[in-house]
Amino acid sequence: MPNQANIPTSPSASDEQAPLRWTHSATGELSSENKLVIKKIGQLIKAGDRDRVRAIVRRWRPRDVIELMVNLPLKRARKLFFYMPAGAAAKVVAELNDDFRAALLEDATIDRLVEILDSLDPETGADALEELPEEVQERLLPQLQRANDILELKTYREESAGSIMTRKLVAVPPDWTLDQVVSEVRRNASVIKKISVVYVVDHDRRLLGYLKLRDLLLSPKERRAAEAMRTDPIVVSSEMDQEEVVRTTQNHALTSVPVVDTEHRLLGRITSDELQRVTRDEAEEDAHLMSGLSPEARPDAPVFSIVKTRLPWLLAGLLGATLSGTIVGSYEDEIAAAAILASFIPIVMSMAGNAGIQAATVAIQGIATGTLWIGDLPWRLGRELLGAMVNGLTAAIVLAVVVFGLGLVIELEAPLMLAGTAGLALFFVTLLAVAMGASVPMLLKHFGVDPAMATGIFITTGNDIIAVLVFFLVATNLYL
Repeated sequence: MPNQANIPTSPSASDEQAPLRWTHSATGELSSENKLVIKKIGQLIKAGDRDRVRAIVRRWRPRDVIELMVNLPLKRARKLFFYMPAGAAAKVVAELNDDFRAALLEDATIDRLVEILDSLDPETGADALEELPEEVQERLLPQLQRANDILELKTYREESAGSIMTRKLVAVPPDWTLDQVVSEVRRNASVIKKISVVYVVDHDRRLLGYLKLRDLLLSPKERRAAEAMRTDPIVVSSEMDQEEVVRTTQNHALTSVPVVDTEHRLLGRITSDELQRVTRDEAEEDAHLMSGLSPEARPDAPVFSIVKTRLPWLLAGLLGATLSGTIVGSYEDEIAAAAILASFIPIVMSMAGNAGIQAATVAIQGIATGTLWIGDLPWRLGRELLGAMVNGLTAAIVLAVVVFGLGLVIELEAPLMLAGTAGLALFFVTLLAVAMGASVPMLLKHFGVDPAMATGIFITTGNDIIAVLVFFLVATNLYL
């Protein structure tokens, strides 16, 4: 049986016989039942029947409401969001990604935003507030109950450990008995969703150690926390970049990690949910950069924003394409003397682009996981070039055989020399493209530039220029 979110509906007889609910299928595809729910709720929203819509979704889980919103037109999703009580809306906001959250909150009134933000914990509230325009933030902050906590969180650098941590944790003094610790865990269980670790701190809140739940279960209850605690906590500083935090937790197989200041005082913790969100956001950002898009690009962006975030990348690509065209134009006489050469330009450019992007993608993944750094460049480049020699030689031989074979079928001038020229040019182009793809991401990282930019402009455009230049140099000196 599928997992279902049962809901009460309006008192009509037809609704009572067939209550609307959101179902979950094993395949993850939108079921026919859910399509019917989307249609009916969409009709109710269009009709402005606020009470019936609220009655339908009031017992749904936040995740079910989000799935419904995703499948509704944005205008109706906003109306559904505004129909919901502040507490329910806050639970939905807490589970939304940044883009969807910004889209839903865009048309909200100040009073409605105050209601929702006051229902959120300071960490989620700070994230939601960050998505709003500056003038809206300035109007909202004085009206929020926990404005001071949010302002303190905003002092941390964006995308640092301090900016993504939560203060919901259990910390106890070292002289407490484990029985007292267990009582403290129970007292906070309703506020903190996941408690897997209890931190032990001194009177200045400096982190001394930690207790796992198994320590609390297996140790005598009269034992002191200082005697039972583990004294080897892996910590991150509040200023550590969130990517580095993810690498640290992955390297030590941690599901959460404490955040400390320069004096080792416990400030908060970063949960597994937040680590997953950071991983997802960083992957999305890299995907944008690798596609030549700004990380701020959004599917619902207005026209001005689309132009602002995409045009610089398009112009950079245009500049590269112009340089490639200029190089081709400078060999006009050579092309006129042997027009067949023009047919090889897209071949070498495509090979250069593919080989360079493959090498760059592997390098970017290595940098992201912390397995590659600038000291690896000579070793890394050597391995990539060795692989490129094998791949390039194979591709060159295939191309040369194809060209020579065509020379037996159609009339070509010096087909053997043409085949050798095409193959040799392809070989050199592949080597250079791989060298650039393997090295540029690490060099960009070394100079503080996001290496994902490598595949967007440096690799694609750079390899196009190099490919046509190398091809014509080889062709001029061999074939012509």
